[in-house]
Amino acid sequence: MVELSTPAPANLKSPGSDREEPALLCRSMFKRYGSVVAVDGLDLEVRRGECFGLLGPNGAGKTTTIEILEGLNRADHGEVRVLGQAWGRGDDRALRERLGIQLQETRLQEKLTVTETVRLFRSFYRRGPSTEEVLRRVSLEEKRDSWVVKLSGGQRQRLSVACALVNAPDVLFLDEPTTGLDPQSRRQLWELIDGFRSGGGTVLLTTHYMEEAERLCDRVAIVDHGKRIALGTPAELIALLGAEHVVEFSVQGRLDLGPVERLPTLSQARAEVGGFSLSVRAPHVAIPALIAELERQGVSLARLTTHHATLEDVFMSLTGRTLRDE
Repeated sequence: MVELSTPAPANLKSPGSDREEPALLCRSMFKRYGSVVAVDGLDLEVRRGECFGLLGPNGAGKTTTIEILEGLNRADHGEVRVLGQAWGRGDDRALRERLGIQLQETRLQEKLTVTETVRLFRSFYRRGPSTEEVLRRVSLEEKRDSWVVKLSGGQRQRLSVACALVNAPDVLFLDEPTTGLDPQSRRQLWELIDGFRSGGGTVLLTTHYMEEAERLCDRVAIVDHGKRIALGTPAELIALLGAEHVVEFSVQGRLDLGPVERLPTLSQARAEVGGFSLSVRAPHVAIPALIAELERQGVSLARLTTHHATLEDVFMSLTGRTLRDE
């Protein structure tokens, strides 16, 4: 497991303040469904005032972890604390009043208007902003009288987040909030999340979009098979590759990868399905050397692409699989 130490966010209060207690904490958390282990001894600590990303492929245990922290599910073993309180050992109602939850799929009543929907969710809580204030925060004022069924996908997602903000929560849970959205709608939600965090809120986010995690998250934990395999800031985790760029290529013919591994500025080479991937520090040096090596081995280059290293590349390096593997 890779773990990198990072400083606490700047908006935490001075030593001795209750703000130093983690917003979310789980230690040795374990959850099994029959013979399937969904969460396997997971350790997480989410600081107050940060946006924390939970990344991993489908089936890695992300949703189960979030459901346990939200109080919607219970761990079989381990310690779980939310805002300093354990579920079932205090005033659970008061704790729920401090949480905002946006699920992967939220089924809203399509024949209610946007205003009626927000007002309905607001009625579940004892405190919170006005309906108009919530609509303003998610930029849905002009759609206040529209039926839910008439909203676009991006507008529905913003309404879903609005329903999670009606109680002015301290912690906001977002489970893949931008899946299936167009780029403009995705960025609108990013701005909404930024606004919540800038007001002192804590965010726990799961996502399959690496650009999203790098853009929003102070720290991320990569999980696989219910275990945490890496933890740090996005920049720190990407630095684990030892290179800023990734070169992906495929060839016609049989390639001996051994000589390729000795190319200049290369830190890692690996075979993948349908080709090869190189982590390099200077692509303008490594690529000509790669082409020369292919010519020496008598194999033809079929495809070559380059990109800056991402969290997706980190996950591939650690597990040999992509974040979207089933």
